This record gives sequence, structure tokens and C-alpha cells, in this order.
Amino acid sequence: MAPPTVLVTGGAGYIGSHTILEMLNAGYNVVCVDNLCNAYSASTAKLPEALIRVQEITGKKIHFYRVDITDREQLRAVFQENKIDIVAHFAALKAVGESVRIPLQYYHNNLTGTNVLLEAMADNNVFKFVYSSSATVYGEPQFLPVTEEHPTGNCTSPYGKTKYFTEEILKDLCKSDKRWAVVTLRYFNPVGAHPSGRIGEDPNGEPNNLMPYIAQVAVGRRSCLQIYGSDFPTKDGTGIRDYIHIVDLAEGHVRALDKLRNVAETGFFAYNLGTGLGYSVLEMVYAFEKASGQKINYKLVERRSGDVATCYADASLAAKALGWTAVRTIDDMCLDTWRWQSNNPNGYAVK
Repeated sequence: MAPPTVLVTGGAGYIGSHTILEMLNAGYNVVCVDNLCNAYSASTAKLPEALIRVQEITGKKIHFYRVDITDREQLRAVFQENKIDIVAHFAALKAVGESVRIPLQYYHNNLTGTNVLLEAMADNNVFKFVYSSSATVYGEPQFLPVTEEHPTGNCTSPYGKTKYFTEEILKDLCKSDKRWAVVTLRYFNPVGAHPSGRIGEDPNGEPNNLMPYIAQVAVGRRSCLQIYGSDFPTKDGTGIRDYIHIVDLAEGHVRALDKLRNVAETGFFAYNLGTGLGYSVLEMVYAFEKASGQKINYKLVERRSGDVATCYADASLAAKALGWTAVRTIDDMCLDTWRWQSNNPNGYAVK
């Protein structure tokens, strides 16, 4: 039997590119669409740089289309040119702060884009869907560790709401049509890079996430890390999060694809992808200093609105249902990030 073909939306981004690499290694064929709004591509290149490197690492080919998922006609053409078996949907705008400033763009891209994609799938008899969700759907944790039974919807930003609303749409879809099989993966805090050091996180402009910011300070691109909040009710006053290595996260997606491929069960399934361990911002800074041998200058500043004190996952359901557990440590996360950043001080733009 021919290996299944997965359509990956947003596959040129940080999480998408690392997941495509693991999909290819697991024997899946990959068709990728991305509008490149958050991915570097040389003007003369047929592929974005991250995917050129994924092809080199794996020795496998990716079929790439520069397509925006809100464009119904372009998306329809991709389905007509390829026999798609499963869709893995990463394409989304994803900065919490930015979503507060430009909510309409977030709702258009993340909600309308997903609806257009789901309609194109149904038109082409594709009913297997892996959704890139987030722990932001839980809002302020009511209990720890956070299980999948934790209430969702008490979101603190338009970004979080787009993830929550999409999950609700997917639940309604599965109720209305028993052909759909949907796995939504609620990520905690993805960090790190592929151990080759050839692909990693390369945000446009100022990083919104902790780890690329620390890495850019370590490599000399930025002078100082601002730590938002030093008066949280935690051991050192800084926020505690569940950081998960990007390769562990990518392998979680492959397990989700395996489930959809091999199990006839339909319906809506949600799984947390995290380690179950919480590390504070300062613990991450010290671990990165150890991994890189660099001093990280930092400054303690006011909290950001909407930031919770502590959040970490109970990922035991993913272990039971998908046979997946995160195995990489905080030291792996920091060492692999430093290898990527020190080999690529300006990200993908300069080889």
C-alpha cells in the first residue's frame, strides 16, 4: 500500500518544518502550503529555506505551494493536483500581543482560513484532520497539572480565542458528520531545534517567545532579555511554564497521524503535548547560560496583562492513546537551540 499523503498547512514555519521532517522520516508523503508570512524564502528559491534544509536532512522531496489558506481557488487546486489522505493544520497567526492589537486579522486568518480548508477537504472526501492547538484554550488554570478535562474557553487573548473557537467548530463538525476524525493537539511551550542545528526557530522581527529571545541575546543580536513579572507566586517570582522540545512535539504529530491512519474510529479527540514539568523563566535563563557558555543579560520588568503565573500539563492521555511521551530534557532544549542559533546567528537569511 502506498504511504499516505499529508497536506501540511503552515509547513514552512517553526513547528511545521520540524514536523514535516519527522513525517518524512516516518514514511509519509508531504504536500505543503504556506503563504510565507512568517518564513524566510530567498527571492529566487522555489522552496522556503527551512524546507530546502529539511529535504537535505531527510533526502526526501516536499511538494510546496505558496498558497494562502483563505484563498478558496488556490486551495482547491492543491487538492485537485494531489491525492490527499490527511491534513495537518499549522497555518495561523500566533502572537498573543499582536492579536490584541489586530484582532480582525487573527479571526480572518485563523478562523475563516480554517473554515475554507475544512470545506475544501469535505469537497475532496478528506475527513482526517490534525489540528495545531494550544494550552491557551485553557485560560487561567483552575487546577494543576492541566488535564484535557480542564474547562476551555476562558481565554485571555484573541489568539487564544481563535484556537478555542476552532476546536468548537471541529467538535460541531464531528457531531454533524460521522465521517470526520479530528485530533487536536494542545501544545504547551515548544522550544529547541533539530539536533542537526540546520533548522530552528527564526521569528520575523522581535521574538515573542522566551527561548529565541534568550538565544538572540546569547549570540549578540540583542543586548538584554526583558523578563515580564518578578512578583508571581512562584519560587523565584518569575512565571513557570511547561517547555517541550520541538522534536518531541513533532513526534507527537506523527503519532496522531498514525492513529488516524490505522484506527477507524471517528470523532473529536484532544491531547495535551507537554512534559508535565514546569520551569521558571530564570531557570531557563540559567540552563541556557550553562548550555551556551554565554552570560545572558536580563532585566526584570512589569508583568504583561494576561500572563498566568504557572501552567504545566498532564500529558498522560497522549501516552495512553497515542503511545507518545516527551523524552528530551531542558538541557537538550538549550543545547539544541544554541547549536541552531550559533550556527545561524541571523537565522535562515544568511547561510
